[in-house]
Amino acid sequence: MRLINRLILIIVVFLIINFWQFTLPVEAAFCRNLNNHNICILQIKRSAKYYWEYRATISIDGKKKPREIYNCRTHYVIKANRQIIPFESNGIGQLICSKFAKTN
Repeated sequence: MRLINRLILIIVVFLIINFWQFTLPVEAAFCRNLNNHNICILQIKRSAKYYWEYRATISIDGKKKPREIYNCRTHYVIKANRQIIPFESNGIGQLICSKFAKTN
């Protein structure tokens, strides 16, 4: 009887360890409707050196865009092809800067 209980305990512990080992991380995108488009910020990272810059990967209506750099100080976006474009009024750049900007 003791051997069976011990064996059951070992199996349960083994199953619990394996369950936690193979679970996938949960990722949630920050999504908003903006100018009749579904905009999702898939990944965003603030620059440590230039805290006013954000590197973000977004999707517009389910289509993933390349990573771009959003400069909240000058209100410009640097595209993947290094083209510099000013923020559109009420656009993605303003959304990123208003939601994630560092406040003092």
